[in-house]
Amino acid sequence: MTHRFDGKIALITGGTSGIGLATADRLLAEGAHVILTGRDKPRLDAAVERLAGGDRVLPVRGDTTSLRDLDALTSEIGVRYGRLDVVFANAGTALFQPFGAVTEADFDHVMATNVKGVFFTLQKTLPLLSDRAAIVINASWALHRGLAGADLYAASKAAVHNLARTLAAELGPRGIRVNSVSPGYIETPMFHEHIPAQAHPAVVAAVPSARLGTAGDVADAVAFLASDDASYVNGQDLIVDGGLVAAAR
Repeated sequence: MTHRFDGKIALITGGTSGIGLATADRLLAEGAHVILTGRDKPRLDAAVERLAGGDRVLPVRGDTTSLRDLDALTSEIGVRYGRLDVVFANAGTALFQPFGAVTEADFDHVMATNVKGVFFTLQKTLPLLSDRAAIVINASWALHRGLAGADLYAASKAAVHNLARTLAAELGPRGIRVNSVSPGYIETPMFHEHIPAQAHPAVVAAVPSARLGTAGDVADAVAFLASDDASYVNGQDLIVDGGLVAAAR
């Protein structure tokens, strides 16, 4: 195991399970101090216990759609660490249903979590970012390929990828890199929530690598983008999907 993040301070939003938790585990293993957020305190406490990172893990309960919670988060980070070297804007939600069935409440919920939450997480943490810091946004393969029933979800993920590209241009003069990662079918609690077990064989059949991805697969990609190994990678989207977008099976 390398130690690319020794002494680095990393924030991971939505870190209580799945990709966020796996990324926290990976960054801790490589030496980082990790601030972990989540809306549900019992789940946050369970995640911290599972990580077993001791005083290198700072759990902060909060909702990224709430600017008040984001202000409290940045204040706590400022007091504890005074800076951030990595931000993984991972908190998000999913909704899959026919276009005509999407309600205004659905729209507001998905856009608040996937777009507003990411936008203001990055805006509020900007004063804490060290020069040469790295931002990674969790997007989705669905922004690259049409998927029936994913209209709202895909639109929200396309928005945050374009935010990554725009911020790469804006923050580049400070040496801050901004990229996104687009997971494919990754076996997480959210995957099981939205895709019934009987549909899993068909999903796997569509993936050229012939398997579902793991949260660790995505964590590896996030760690790469956040590290100095990717020092000249900026404004890009790294698709982690087993070939789902690029190749037909």
